[in-house]
Amino acid sequence: MATQDVSIEKIQRKPLPEFEETESGVIEGIRESGFFNVALNDVNQYGPHAMIAVLGIIAIITGLCLGIAMIVF
Repeated sequence: MATQDVSIEKIQRKPLPEFEETESGVIEGIRESGFFNVALNDVNQYGPHAMIAVLGIIAIITGLCLGIAMIVF
């Protein structure tokens, strides 16, 4: 019985997106390419970090709106 080197996957993997690796740290890497460009388009390896920051900012804004609405109404 010969073993095959080709792995058969039920769900095919998508090719990885093209991005530029930077040698700088997280904050500098996000600042170089633009905050929303990194978060939404994954232009460098810090896309997930920037997306978590975006989610945190949106959560803070939502919490402030709900808090103000609770006080006013």
